[in-house]
Formats: sequence, C-alpha cells, structure tokens
Amino acid sequence: MASPTTIVLFHSAYGLRPAVHAAADRLRAAGHEVHVPDLYEGRTVETVEDGMAVKDEIGHEELLRRAVVAAAPLSERGVVYAGFSLGGSIAQNLALNDDKARGLLLLHGTSDIAEDTAVDELPVQLHVADPDPFEPHDWLNAWYLRMGRAGADVEVHRYHGAGHLFTDPELPDYDAEAAEATWRVALGFLEEIGAGRSESVA
Repeated sequence: MASPTTIVLFHSAYGLRPAVHAAADRLRAAGHEVHVPDLYEGRTVETVEDGMAVKDEIGHEELLRRAVVAAAPLSERGVVYAGFSLGGSIAQNLALNDDKARGLLLLHGTSDIAEDTAVDELPVQLHVADPDPFEPHDWLNAWYLRMGRAGADVEVHRYHGAGHLFTDPELPDYDAEAAEATWRVALGFLEEIGAGRSESVA
C-alpha cells in the first residue's frame, strides 16, 4: 500500500493564484500532505509580463532563499518538490540540492543544471506543452540528457497544442483535456513514490 507523500508546491510567476490552491486540494484529496509557500508574499498578477516584473524585482536569489526557508522544516522527512513554471524551476533547484528529496514533479517549467549535480535515481516527472515558447525542444532535449547524467530517473510528458500554463483554468493557456491527463499521470507518479517508501519501511 502506498504511503502519503509530503509535497512542497511552488507557484508560477503569476503568484499564489486559486489554481495553485485547487491543485494542492486535488493532491490532498489523494491523501498527500501539501504545502504551498507564497514566494511573492501576497502579491498576484494577471499577466506573465507583470509576473516577470515581480520576479525580477524580488530577484532570483531571494526567491530561492524564501523557498529554502519554507521547505527546510519539512526536508528531514523527505519531500517531493513540485512547481508550476517558475515554481518548477525553483523546485528543481531545491530537489537537486536535497539528498533527502523523494521526487520532483515539474509542471510547465525546468531550470539549468550544474555540471557537478549528482542524485541517486531521483524520480522526476515533467509535464510540458508542445511546443512551448518557454521550454523549446532543443533546451528540453539537453535538459533531459543532463538530468540523466546527474542520475535522475526522468520521464517527460508533452501535450501538443496546449498553452504554456495549461493547468490553470483562469488563464488563456488552459487546456482541460491536457490538464486532466497531467493530473492523472502525476497522481500515479506520486503513488509510485509512496509505494516505494512503503517497501523501504516494511
């Protein structure tokens, strides 16, 4: 029987929007413990341009610092890091630097990988639009190879014709079919991680 996982779910450049809370509730309904840090400290935006402006105003290092502070009290138990777009980039940074991380769930976003990165078969699942202007094919192919070389166990799911943030019902990018497929596959991924934990505890 699968054990519930502890998930830290990071929002996109739009901020901590209702869709992030809805996603967290969906994961909780499946039995998981989910934390949704607010890296923008209460600010949300309506356009990606405004989101990029807030991100740049706060700064990448400060966003990472806030993410680390939010995740640190949970990391000892072994968490799954997850995130939407910008939040996926942040989640990847944390997961690859946490030797207790149990998994990485990326929705619409990735990040660069340091040459000396090494993990022990970390389960990684990416869901991305195809094509995606923020995650072009050449970049994703290189990312996939680098993650594999780092020791991650990676699977990529592409959704043809969907918009970039296709899981957010309040954005023009939304694609209901792609979103439901994403959650179906992602919940299976989390269940597999929980099953692995149950076997190690037994």
